[in-house]
Amino acid sequence: MEKNASHAKVQVDRPAAPWGGRIDGTGAEHLRWHQHVHTGEISALETGASLRPASLLGFASDAGVLRNQWRTGAANGPQALRAALSSLAVHHPRAVHDAGDIVVLGDELESGQVRLAQAVSALLNAGTMPVVLGGGHETAYGSFSGLFDHFRAQPGTRIGILNLDAHFDLRSAPRRSSGTPFKDIANDMQAAGQDFNYAVIGISEASNTPVLFDQAQGLGVQYLVDEQCGAGNLGTVIEFVDGFLDSVDQLYLTIDLDVLPAATAPGVSAPAAYGVPLEVIHAVCRYVADSGKLGLVDVVELNPSFDIDGRTARTAARLINTLIGT
Repeated sequence: MEKNASHAKVQVDRPAAPWGGRIDGTGAEHLRWHQHVHTGEISALETGASLRPASLLGFASDAGVLRNQWRTGAANGPQALRAALSSLAVHHPRAVHDAGDIVVLGDELESGQVRLAQAVSALLNAGTMPVVLGGGHETAYGSFSGLFDHFRAQPGTRIGILNLDAHFDLRSAPRRSSGTPFKDIANDMQAAGQDFNYAVIGISEASNTPVLFDQAQGLGVQYLVDEQCGAGNLGTVIEFVDGFLDSVDQLYLTIDLDVLPAATAPGVSAPAAYGVPLEVIHAVCRYVADSGKLGLVDVVELNPSFDIDGRTARTAARLINTLIGT
């Protein structure tokens, strides 16, 4: 093992807290996440020779959800996700770092998104793959901004956004919210003279107005509706993902947990009446993780106040575990 050469300082509002959980032993064959996650300075992170380390970063915010007139509580998502991850078994030696949290107080969303972008960029500069734990889907604007800033020095890099979501989140509004992030990103990309490469899996026709479908068409968004994403259509879904991956160099995967059926993910701001089966979402995560193009992940809209027996948090933790490959 060798230490990360970068000494980048990642600024957060709340340092990582100690992890805890079940202990079966201290040997490598017994380890669980809480025994494996590094919570100190990123410069001290030990990295393996072949696996890029991952860094968890919380975005404790539901200011955007409130602005979007959904039920709040997603600000508590990061801690619930950590709790669900803590006792998962470690099978592969990828180093995992917990950078702590960016915390949005009250309605101070825009400044929180700036801090999130700066932290994501710093983690990328340090050589790790950020895994942002939301927070409402307003998380996406800060996540992407950090990735885009990191690749400014490589202007030819084609960045793609793959969103697993029941909603386009392409609303036009005077202020940012959980319903506007990808329209805000599209505006920024246009201003920078860059292509907006955006694809969505799981769109609910019943939850998106015709205006949003028109917006998506005008922006060249690729998408599959939820009825096209059943377990029997897995081949079609993977073909869709593969085609999108071919068109980009770096992928930002954003998972809005309301893409899953409400029976699987009840603890979200806007539960899905139909949704995409977990086996399909999991297969997409596995495929993307194996692609070699995954540069950034965030998992958003977990609302612990409405979860049932930690069902949504446990599901999200399994997806994160698959994406990181521990």
